[in-house]
Amino acid sequence: MQVVGRDDASSFQDIARDHLPRLYALARRLSGADAEDLVQECLMRGYRAFASLHKTEAAGAWLSAILVNCHRDQVRKDARSVREVSLEEIDDFSLYRHIAEEDPFPYSDSLHADFLGLFDAEDVHRVLDALPALYRTPLVLRYMEGYSTKEIARMLSAPLGTVLARLHRGRKLFEKTLWDYAEGNGLLEKEGVP
Repeated sequence: MQVVGRDDASSFQDIARDHLPRLYALARRLSGADAEDLVQECLMRGYRAFASLHKTEAAGAWLSAILVNCHRDQVRKDARSVREVSLEEIDDFSLYRHIAEEDPFPYSDSLHADFLGLFDAEDVHRVLDALPALYRTPLVLRYMEGYSTKEIARMLSAPLGTVLARLHRGRKLFEKTLWDYAEGNGLLEKEGVP
């Protein structure tokens, strides 16, 4: 176990360099095009608080927590101008049911798998980026980063019930946006569907 020197700038640079790819990937999932700004803010806060890091083994989780806090602060700041989402329309939408009703692959035995196979990683990132941060953040932390719901509630300083509701609505909104993206970008037409 290596103990971090309190005033060692080169130690912080080494730690930051080691964790930069993961931080950037997380920032990209959380904030899309603003990922670089988010990472920069995270590293600035991390450098100022470097004395609070006692073990280098904890640096990855420590920097990730700082990044999530930076993102949370930005979301709160942007909350004054929240994009409205019709929750009634979202709650009624079921991707599973919609695919079965629309039947974009009439001769498929694995209809839903075929639909999901239309999307590559970039498509999924674009769909995620289209979601409001209020819903995107808990989805990314839960399903892409593997945090538990209780951990997310702590990270976002939100009640557990609020996080659960945002995860539910976020999943529904993701499904609807995924379908709209497939239609809007001609992914279904590539398969010979009008």
